[in-house]
Amino acid sequence: MAHQHPPRFLRIVDDARTRIRETDVDTVKTRMDRGDTFVLVDVREESEYAKDHLPGAIHMGKGVIERDIEARVAELNTEMVLYCGGGFRSALAADNLQKMGYSNVISMDGGIRAWREKRYPLTRD
Repeated sequence: MAHQHPPRFLRIVDDARTRIRETDVDTVKTRMDRGDTFVLVDVREESEYAKDHLPGAIHMGKGVIERDIEARVAELNTEMVLYCGGGFRSALAADNLQKMGYSNVISMDGGIRAWREKRYPLTRD
């Protein structure tokens, strides 16, 4: 049940995607299995995160990530992989973090929906 996003929202997401790096769920899963070091950030709403999230993810919702990121991730070159429901909010958040000086931010295209479709593991805290 794919959600239809409004055209103006899709335009700003498409614009952000011209400036950010993206990856897919298979690559993130492979990197997690390998034990690669990166900060995995769930930018969905708190209620969405509470329901389930990727193992090891920290929560910083799209509404507050720009305000709270410096307290959680001080180093500007820290690798961060951001995800949301489908890869739209995470693209916008990645764009804003780059504007703040973070240089190693990646958005996970497909988001948790694509993760679920692959039946990759999810957890609750």
